[in-house]
Amino acid sequence: MSTNMTIHLRYWRQSGPTAKGYFEDRTLSTVNEHMSFLEMLDVLNEELQLEGKDPVEFDYDCREGICGSCNLVINGQAHGPKKGTACCQLHMRNYSDGDHITIEPPRASAFPVIKDLVVDRSAFDRIIEAGGYVSVKTGSAQEANARPIPKKDADLAFDYAACIGCGACVAACPNASASLFTSAKISHLSHLPQGDVERSNRVVAMVEQMEEEGFGDCSNFGECEAVCPKEISIAAIADMRRDYARAVLQG
Repeated sequence: MSTNMTIHLRYWRQSGPTAKGYFEDRTLSTVNEHMSFLEMLDVLNEELQLEGKDPVEFDYDCREGICGSCNLVINGQAHGPKKGTACCQLHMRNYSDGDHITIEPPRASAFPVIKDLVVDRSAFDRIIEAGGYVSVKTGSAQEANARPIPKKDADLAFDYAACIGCGACVAACPNASASLFTSAKISHLSHLPQGDVERSNRVVAMVEQMEEEGFGDCSNFGECEAVCPKEISIAAIADMRRDYARAVLQG
């Protein structure tokens, strides 16, 4: 049997990148415990529109924890209180009747606010464009067992490839560093034979693009790993730093 809850919301409003933002408060009394967090925001927007007010802009696509669009900061924590969960997978049963919830966009100069809770994450795209791909000619696909890959390497590549580019790592880091995102995109390729060929050029290009975008440096706080919905390990950052130092020294 489902029950309704009363939830007190405080959400960020900002009409554009250069506009002054502010918090707006509203109480919802028809929140069902089985709603996802984004469905709760849908209820909020339905009420606002019925009153002739502008809905709150928030980003989403798949609502299945795959696309990384739902990059909200909930009560000061990227994606909310549930570990290893994107906020589109967060359900209101994780909250209690009468709870107060504050919702903000990720705070980083490299993620300018477009409107309300939506930020521009195209900086991530430019980091990928700098080298997050395999460009060498590998010919037609080989038979799957023609070139065995150690299970450890295959598992690491798969784990790092799970990054959905949501930006939670940036939002949680006191330095607004994109090191976890960048290192995951570098490491998932460097652990495979197809990506190893361009390993040195890739790490230099992507790290330098990350710095150019205005992200901070990593200080090993570990907050990025703590909030990552895919639980990507900060060991990827150590791999990136080692590969970058080696590439620079080798020239």
